[in-house]
Amino acid sequence: MILKNYLPLAFLFVFVSLSAQQIRVLDRDTQRPIGGVAVYNDDASKTTVADFEGIVDISKFDEDERITFQSISYLNFSELKSEIIATGGKVYLQPDASQLDEVVVSVSKFGQQRKDIPQQISTLTSYDVAFTNPQTAADLLESSGQVYVQKSQLGGGSPLIRGFSTNRLLITVDGIRFNTAIFRGGNVQNVISIDPFSIDRSEVILGPGSVVYGSDAVGGVMNFYTKDPKFSLKEGMDVSGQVTGRYATANSEKTGHVELNLGMKQWAFLTSVSYSDFDDLKMGKNGPDDYLRPQYVDRINGEDVVVDNPDPRVQVPTGYDQINAMQKIRFMPESDWDFELGLFYTTTSDYPRYDRLYRLRDGNLRSAEWYYGPQEWLSGNLQINHTSRSNLYDESLLTLSYQQFAESRNDRDFGEDILFETSEKVDAYSAGLDFTKKLNKATVFYGLEYVYNMVNSEGKQTNIITGNSMGDVSRYPDGSTWQSMAAYGSLQLKLAKDLSFQGGLRYNHVLLDASFEGPYYDFPFTEADINTGAFTGSAGFAWQASEILGWKLNFGTAFRAPNVDDVGKIFDSEPGSVVVPNPELEAEYAYNYELGVNLNFDDYLKLELAGYITQLKDALVRRDYDLDGQTEIIYQGELSNVQAIQNAAKAEVYGFEAGMEVNFTESLQLTSQYSITDGFEEDDSGNTNPIRHAAPQFGNSHLIWKKGKLKLDAYAEYNGQFDFEDLAPSQVSNDFLYAKDENGNPYSPEWYTLNIGGQYEITNAITLNAILENITNQRYRQYSSGITAPGTNLIVAATMTF
Repeated sequence: MILKNYLPLAFLFVFVSLSAQQIRVLDRDTQRPIGGVAVYNDDASKTTVADFEGIVDISKFDEDERITFQSISYLNFSELKSEIIATGGKVYLQPDASQLDEVVVSVSKFGQQRKDIPQQISTLTSYDVAFTNPQTAADLLESSGQVYVQKSQLGGGSPLIRGFSTNRLLITVDGIRFNTAIFRGGNVQNVISIDPFSIDRSEVILGPGSVVYGSDAVGGVMNFYTKDPKFSLKEGMDVSGQVTGRYATANSEKTGHVELNLGMKQWAFLTSVSYSDFDDLKMGKNGPDDYLRPQYVDRINGEDVVVDNPDPRVQVPTGYDQINAMQKIRFMPESDWDFELGLFYTTTSDYPRYDRLYRLRDGNLRSAEWYYGPQEWLSGNLQINHTSRSNLYDESLLTLSYQQFAESRNDRDFGEDILFETSEKVDAYSAGLDFTKKLNKATVFYGLEYVYNMVNSEGKQTNIITGNSMGDVSRYPDGSTWQSMAAYGSLQLKLAKDLSFQGGLRYNHVLLDASFEGPYYDFPFTEADINTGAFTGSAGFAWQASEILGWKLNFGTAFRAPNVDDVGKIFDSEPGSVVVPNPELEAEYAYNYELGVNLNFDDYLKLELAGYITQLKDALVRRDYDLDGQTEIIYQGELSNVQAIQNAAKAEVYGFEAGMEVNFTESLQLTSQYSITDGFEEDDSGNTNPIRHAAPQFGNSHLIWKKGKLKLDAYAEYNGQFDFEDLAPSQVSNDFLYAKDENGNPYSPEWYTLNIGGQYEITNAITLNAILENITNQRYRQYSSGITAPGTNLIVAATMTF
C-alpha cells in the first residue's frame, strides 16, 4: 500500500531526470537550433544525433564523461556532461569561418549544402569585407573574380554576370527584392546603396533564379545578407561592437564606421553607421592618352568657362560623399520563434555623371553640368521565422517590406541657362511567405510572393540665372504601377548518397499600368496596360562520382516582364538619339543549359569548371523606332533619332568559367578565377551583332600566406581586349568612352594590375589592414565604363573591436 502511494512520485522523478538529459544544440550567432549534430564520447563508443530542432538525449553518457559535438560548418565543441547540464542544458556551436561557403541560403531561401546544389554559387563573407576593404558593394562583388563591374562615374557600379546586366540581374537584401520598376537596360548604380560594412554574407547565383525570385533573375541573382543582432550568452546585457577608420590615396577616401550590438537573453539590438567622403579620382600613369582629362568646365563669374586641368590624370569632377545607417531589432521569446525588424537608410550627395562631362560636340565640351541628385534608399522589413513539427512545414519565413527609392538627373549644356531636371521616387511594397518541409529523402520548398511598385516622376526646366522653373516632360509616366503575384514550389531529392536532384516550378503574373495623358505627351496612344503571366522551371543534378570527381548538370528557364522603364521611359540614350515609350512590349524568356565539373585531389588541388549557354526569346533591346511614321523628333532643343525598347528576335550568350585552389601548405594557398563570355543579338531581319553586356575575358589570381596573426595576399587582376569588331552597336555609338586603335576606331584595350594586401592583428581587439593596388600604375578603363580606374592606390584601415 505504501509502495502504491509513492509510485506516482517515483514516475515523476524518473520523468524529470530523463527530461534533464535532453539538451539543445544552438548556433552561437543566430541562437537557432542546429539539426543533425553528431554527438559522441572520446572513444566514439557512445554516439547519438540531434534531431531537426537541435534536441538530443545524452542520458547514455556518464556524468564525468566528455561529450563532443560535431556538425558541418561549425567548430567542434567538447564539454563534460555534468557541466553541460549545470549550465542549463544548452550547447552553443561557433560557425567555422573556413567552411561558411559549404552552406548556401540563396537557392531556396533556406540553408542547403553546397555540394547538393546543381547551380554555380559565388560566396563572399564579412571576413572578405574586413580584408579587402571595398569602397562600395559593387567593389565587393568585383573582388569575387566572377562578377564584372561597369562604372560610368565614381558613384557607380553596375554588375555584369554571364553577359547580362541591370534589369536582367536581380538584387536582394535579406531575401527582399531590391530591383524596382524603373531598373533600366542601361547601367545602374543602385547597388552602391548597400553598405559593405553591414554585410554578413553575399551569395551570387550564376545563372537563372526565376523559380524562387521571379522576374529579372535571368543572368544571376546577387543576394546580400546583412548582419544579425547577437544575443547574450550570459546573464544580463552584453555590449559589443567595432569601430573602423579607412583612408585611400587615389581619391582621398575618408571612411568611418561604427557598429554597436546590445544583446540580452531574448532581445538584441544592432546599430551600424558608415560615412564616406570621396574626392576626385586620379587615374594611372601608363596607358592610353585618350582617357586623360585635359580640360573641364567651371562656372566663373556667372559664365561657363573651359579650364585647363593642371593634372590631366585627375578626373574632375568625380567626388561625392555617402552615409549608410542600419538598425536591427531581434526578439526570440522561444527557440522556435524568431522576430527581426530591419531598418535601413542610405543617401549620397549630388554626384557627377562623369562620362557625360567629357562628351564633345563640334570639337567642344558639350555639357556644363550633368549630375545625379542624392540617391536615397529607405527600407523597413519585418521577418518572422518559425520552426515546427507540423505536417505542413518544418520552418516558415514571413517577410513584410516597404522600401522607398529616390533619384534625380540634372543636365545643362555649355553656355545655356536652362537646367533640365527629372526626379523619380518609387514606393515598393512586398510580402512573402516561404516554407520548407523534409520528407524522408526529399526536402520541399514552397511559397507565395506579392510585389507592388508605385512610380512618381516629375520633370522641370530651371533658368539658373533667374531661378524660375517651369514644368517639363517627366522621365516616366507619373503614377505608373507595377505588380507581381507569384507562387512557387521546388524539391530537393537525395536519389543516392552521392546523387541529388533539385527542381522547381513558378507561376508569376505581372500587371503594369501607365498613362501618357497630359500636356507634355504627343504620342499616338494614351496608356500602356500589360497583363501577362509566365511559367518558369528548373531541374538539375549534383553527382559526386568519386572523392575526386563531381558533376553538376542544370537546366533552367527565366523571364523578365516589361517594367515601367521599358514601357514608358523618355530619355536621351546617346548624342542625337531619344528613347520613347513602347506600349506593345511582351515578356522575354531565357533558357539556360549548363554543365559543371569539380575536381578535388586530396584538398591539395581543387578545380571548378563550368560551361553554359543562355538563349533569349523576344529579347528586350533598344532599336530604331517611329512615332506615326516620324523617325526624328525635337527633344530638349535637339533633332534626335527616335528609338524604343522592342522585342528583338533572338539573343544568345555562352561562356566558360574556371576556378582553381592550390593548398601548398597550411599557410600558403593559391586561388584563381577566370571567365569567358560571348554572345550575339539577332533582329527580325536576321542580322547579328555582338551583345552589349558580354564582358571581355577577365579574372584574378591570389597567392595567400597566413601565419598566426598575419595574413598577406599578392594578387593580380587581368582583363582581355575587345577590338572594334567586338563592340555592340550601342558601344560603337558611344565611342567617346573608348580608346582609339590605329585606324581611329574605338576599342577596349587589355589591361592588368599587380597588387598586394596585408592584415595584422596587433591584439584581439585591434586589427590593421593595408592594400597597395595597381603597383605598376596602369592607366586602364573597364569595358563600357565612363571613368578610368584608380592609379597606384594605397588603402590603410584600422579596426577596433570590443
